[in-house]
Amino acid sequence: MTSLIESRSPRAPRLTSRSRVHLVAAAPSLWRVLEPGGVVIGHLQEIVDAGGSRFRARRFHPGSHTFRDLGDFWNADDAVECLRFAR
Repeated sequence: MTSLIESRSPRAPRLTSRSRVHLVAAAPSLWRVLEPGGVVIGHLQEIVDAGGSRFRARRFHPGSHTFRDLGDFWNADDAVECLRFAR
């Protein structure tokens, strides 16, 4: 079993131009994903393990007061797209 280690990179991942969202640092390796109007649509978390870096899309679930993982992706753009379309 491979243990997951959070990256300590303070720099936000670079997103391609297809994404119109903004990333705001929330913690080491964790960013809030905001729409152009400033609405938070979820969180992007960088996970580093032996296979490399992955990006986890997370969304807050008000009913349970917890975050739910929507999936892990090999690049930040795909994780952000998941957050944008999984409403």
